[in-house]
Amino acid sequence: AAETDRLCYVGNNFGTGALKCNSLCKYFVGVMNKDSRKMEVYDAELFNLQPVFPGDSINEGLSPESQNQSYRDKVDSLIEAFGTTKQKRALSSRRMNQVGSETLQKAMAKAAETIIDTKGLTALVSDVMQTEADDVSLYLPPCHADADKPEDVYRFDDNSLLLSSVDYAALEAPAAAFRDITSEELLKMQQTGSYSLYVLEELKSMPREEKSRDHKARCLWYLQALIKLSFQKFIKRKNALGFECPHVINSKLLKTFTVMSFNKGNMQNVISSSMKAKLIAYVIALALHINHFQTDLTVLQCDMKLSEKKILEVAKAMRLKISKKKGRFFGGTEEDHRIGTLLVPLPKYEQSSRQQKRKKMA
Repeated sequence: AAETDRLCYVGNNFGTGALKCNSLCKYFVGVMNKDSRKMEVYDAELFNLQPVFPGDSINEGLSPESQNQSYRDKVDSLIEAFGTTKQKRALSSRRMNQVGSETLQKAMAKAAETIIDTKGLTALVSDVMQTEADDVSLYLPPCHADADKPEDVYRFDDNSLLLSSVDYAALEAPAAAFRDITSEELLKMQQTGSYSLYVLEELKSMPREEKSRDHKARCLWYLQALIKLSFQKFIKRKNALGFECPHVINSKLLKTFTVMSFNKGNMQNVISSSMKAKLIAYVIALALHINHFQTDLTVLQCDMKLSEKKILEVAKAMRLKISKKKGRFFGGTEEDHRIGTLLVPLPKYEQSSRQQKRKKMA
């Protein structure tokens, strides 16, 4: 114990209030004798002293939480009696926030009980499922489900979808290599292994007509950029897609398919799992426009290193008709490929019975 003119302080060397450092280290105190100029060394312990107010008793069996709470109450009392204006204002604000939080919790609990009583549990589960479906649609290209033609379902020239007129114009220069490609250059591209199988396969069948050839070249170059972006997780450099990528396209990709994150004092673009799903959906939508609204999902799955379940999940969410067809990769044997076809009217996407059962149980 230690006393001053105003307060008494008490600390324990055992029990819940004792410091653990006493059992880990050995402490000494040196006392200097002014006359002999020699120091005498004594064993010592460290104590955490707490103020004790008149009329209070020290309960050794009190839990640390109770001790902290009672100490907080006592400090608050001292602030109310002797604190400065700033301290009193902070105390009043903290207590108001605490009351407001408790009031809000009670109001939320009462509102939840009212909603359950009014709508019923079945209606609430239905609302949750609809909300989850709406959340999924946020990561899909804008869909015009009532369109009469496949090309109007996921429109090519929507500013928020695939390529705006400004983006399309910016692709003229980088897409020239695809537009003017020769059979020898295509063979070299296959050997490098830096291009997707889907792009290489489509470059084999470029149209002869100049306008159609230029259009397909621009689409394939942009598709290759999307696939390349899908392999990255953190993007620290603004030119992560290469210096040949136009600034307009680079900015569009970062804005559309990444989220900003603060890491170790720096801001960086991150491709989260939801953004990866969005990338997959936009790749499928662009591939549909390239190949008459039918695309080989198995080839795209291989290019983006996805599981079959993942790409089929996105394709069904986009309401594509899924079928099987025999196909082969370069120099490989024939195997079953999953083909996604965009038909109107759109087939209804139904969740698996297993997912529905899990949601009902929840």
